Amino acid sequence: MKLRDPIAGIILSAGASRRMGTPKALLPLDGETFLDRLIRLFSEVGIMPIVVLGHQADQIRSGIQRGAEPTFVMNPDPERGMLSSLQCGLEAVPPDAEAVMFTPVDHPNLERSTLEKLIGHFEAERAPVTIPAFHGEHGHPVLIARPLIGELLALPTSAQASDVIHRYRSQTAYIEVDDAAVTTDIDDRAGYAELLGHLQKTHRP
Repeated sequence: MKLRDPIAGIILSAGASRRMGTPKALLPLDGETFLDRLIRLFSEVGIMPIVVLGHQADQIRSGIQRGAEPTFVMNPDPERGMLSSLQCGLEAVPPDAEAVMFTPVDHPNLERSTLEKLIGHFEAERAPVTIPAFHGEHGHPVLIARPLIGELLALPTSAQASDVIHRYRSQTAYIEVDDAAVTTDIDDRAGYAELLGHLQKTHRP
């Protein structure tokens, strides 16, 4: 699928996964790792995937099947927090990208239709920020127009991406989607078990 205006996608996978006890990027989900699934989804909708690694980077790169598809970026100090990883990814965004979609790797069960809906709305309306919502709760992935990249890169790492996102609250497009995964981050073993249980139920004949 070739988009009229290229969009880059950043998958944030630099964290230590301390609560999970193992790299979340490599957890299996319906025959794929978390990271492989997000790389595939981004690629399928025409988004150029950029993966930001930090902790366990070599283990993650060697443990996925789609390692040839994304651009990999290293966060040299992931303890600085998620904004630092996002900034590392933003530095790698191609100059022709009109927008950037980003998500932490712990939202692996996103539906392709959700990404397509966000992209379609951005292409039609050109809102500076496009955010999915499930039953009114905002989630990921977040889609930002290119002008916000510079503002995010200018933030100190002690700040948060929301410090920029909230500046555009009145111009933000909140898109209601029928996809609980936008608000479900898989942070620990209990959350992972719940996700697997849900998938098992939905796959029953």
